[in-house]
Parts: sequence; structure tokens; C-alpha cells
Amino acid sequence: MRYAQLVLGPAGSGKSTYCAAIQKHAETLNRVINVVNLDPAAEAFSYNALFDVRDLIHVDDVMQAEDMDFGPNGGLVFCMEYLMEPDGREWLKEQLGDYDDDCILFDCPGQIELYTHMDVMKRMVQQLQSWDFRVCAVFILDAGYMADASKFLSGSLTALSVMVQLEVPHLNVLTKMDLLNQAAQEQIETFLEPEIHELLVSDHSVSKFNKKYRKLTSALGQVLEEFSLVRYIPLNINKEESLTDLLIQADFALQYGEDADVKTQDFEYPDPEDEEPDVDFN
Repeated sequence: MRYAQLVLGPAGSGKSTYCAAIQKHAETLNRVINVVNLDPAAEAFSYNALFDVRDLIHVDDVMQAEDMDFGPNGGLVFCMEYLMEPDGREWLKEQLGDYDDDCILFDCPGQIELYTHMDVMKRMVQQLQSWDFRVCAVFILDAGYMADASKFLSGSLTALSVMVQLEVPHLNVLTKMDLLNQAAQEQIETFLEPEIHELLVSDHSVSKFNKKYRKLTSALGQVLEEFSLVRYIPLNINKEESLTDLLIQADFALQYGEDADVKTQDFEYPDPEDEEPDVDFN
């Protein structure tokens, strides 16, 4: 059995930083976690990549091709679609190898359409599962963006859309907590507590526009709360305990190590006939 985390999220949310931090943290635990760059438009990253999709196809090459007329977004979609073509799948399978008990993080592109309403990442999940991978999605959101109530609701609905689209175990992570000031951290913490819909409504009751849609905002927040559909894990990459907690939850979602053989040891019991007889001194 092999394990895969699809690290998803908007551009600039901290996906590559998350992968680098988890990889480095795993080293302190004497554990190997590999990372794959799956972003054809990536410019730089700080982790040690198992392999790089840009060796197969690069978004710049697609945009410069004379027989194509793609912009940056269209070129990125073309690259991901090509990866799911027979030649792309064969290349991906060869790069992944056939090692057992691998845990691999796939650093995915930052184009949100790939996860919310296109099926290319869904096909990626199905392909990995056919290769005996257990897959979970780690959806990354910038905590600084989520400190505002309206943006918190927007981000939560986006996370929910990704969850519904991919249909795999899912973790939502708020990154860059270390960059927030005290007031912003306290605001985030209030959203992580119960009564989310009430908090959203109170923040949305400022303008006439927001008052008009107060019931809608309350209903959306109540759905998120009552069905426990979206929950967040705050991540501070400067704190080892924060990284440990997140890795534990990711392992739980993947059931990492559940299929490992139980280590047993045979014990030799003494033969009763070989025991020395009791000596009677009377």
C-alpha cells in the first residue's frame, strides 16, 4: 500500500511551503516523505523533489507553441490534461516507481478551477487509486485571507466544493498563522469555535447589502456548522507541535500504516522435563 497527499489550494496560499515544512519535519522523525512537483508553471520551490512534472511538459512551452493559442490559464489546463493522457500516465507511473509504504506529497497547481468544477484532478485521484495509492486531499488556505468573515465564508464554500468534487478524505489547513498579528489570530480562533453562522451574520450586518442577504449568510454558515462539513487545522510552520499535529491528522485520514504486518516474536518456553527437581533437605 502507498499513500498520497494531494496538496491543493489557490495560488500563493503556501502549498510549496507546506510540502517543504512537512518533508523537513519528517526527517526529524526518521521518516521519509517524498514530494512531487505537479505544477507545470512552478518557478521555484525549497523541497527536494522526487521528480518534477516540468521534465515532461512546461506551461511556457505550451504557450509558445505555434500551433496553439493558449494563455497562462489555458496552458496550465492543457498541461494537466496531457498528464492524464496515456503517454503522460505512463511517464507518471514510471517516475513513481513501485516502492511499498511510500508517502508522497503532490504539490499541485494553484489554479482553483482544476479542483472545483473540472474533472482532471478527479481523474488523477482515480489513477493513483488504481496504482494502489490511498489518497487524501490537503486544501491549503492563507489564514490572512480568512481573517475577514465574508472571506472566511467564501473560502469555506470553496473548500466544500473541492471536497464534493474529489470525494476523498479531506483536510483543510490554514497556513501562515505565524504571520498574523494577535488581533487577526483571535479573529481566526473565533471562527473555529461553534456558532459560526451567528458570527458571520453579526459581521455581515454592517451595510444595507449585507443586511439584505443576512438570512442567506446565516443559512450557509449553519450548513457548514451543523453538518461539520468544513473544519480547519491552523498551521504554524515555526512550531514543531503544530506540524506534528497536522501530520498525525493526515496519517489518520490516510490510515497510514494500518496495513503494516504486526511484528511478532516467538518465545521459547522451558520444557518441564528439563527443569531441575526440587531438593528436599529433610
